[in-house]
Amino acid sequence: MRALPWIYVALAFGFIYLPVGALVLFSFQGGTLPVPPFDGPSLHWYREVLSDRDLMVALANSLMVALGSAALACTLGFLAAYGLARHVLPGSGLVRALLIAPMTVSYLIVGLGLLIMLNRLGLPLSLATAGLGHVVINLPLCFAIIYGSMGAQQQNAERAARDLGANEARVIWLVTVPMLAPAILAAFFLSVTLSWDEFIIAFLLTRFDVTLPVEIWSLLRSGLSPETNAIGSLVFLVSVALVLALELLVFGRRRT
Repeated sequence: MRALPWIYVALAFGFIYLPVGALVLFSFQGGTLPVPPFDGPSLHWYREVLSDRDLMVALANSLMVALGSAALACTLGFLAAYGLARHVLPGSGLVRALLIAPMTVSYLIVGLGLLIMLNRLGLPLSLATAGLGHVVINLPLCFAIIYGSMGAQQQNAERAARDLGANEARVIWLVTVPMLAPAILAAFFLSVTLSWDEFIIAFLLTRFDVTLPVEIWSLLRSGLSPETNAIGSLVFLVSVALVLALELLVFGRRRT
């Protein structure tokens, strides 16, 4: 009976990580087909990926969209959280519900709604419109994380700063933001991770300049190959690096 919890944990982790492990393993395949038997290890397909101009441009596009949309979503989420937490506003409960509501809506519905709106406005599809879509889906997350971290401790420090003569802008910049830095960083890194991997909105709201998930999808249309496994492994590596950075910079700081 004592072994049952360990068996359950092993099965759970195997179910989660076995597909990723197979992806990474066959990215080192020396042959042209990502199927057993394993023929490697070889870095041939990684060299192919790194020398593929379209993939590298898509990679740079993904980084630009992820960082830009995460920064904007965090800024707007912080301002909304600060306003609703520090000021008594009419209908604040309804406003909070409306801010968090997009978290319950399918990305497909969000993407289609934005596509219709952009077409009505006559705006061309681009990386900027994809970034706008990612702000829409990440803003509720940023707001929820930052708003949930605003407590009486920060409010007392803000009052003390005002009593010492600081104006509102200095209070926010020198007191509120530093005290909420772990929550802001957590919201930022999670937003970058979600934007980095997001496909549906990026597919609907881009045309010629595409992000990496859209470029991978175009490669998959011609069938599986070790090259798609290699680029998938690189995407997984970046996602893991972001999670580790979040752990070290945010949660590690909280423990010290």
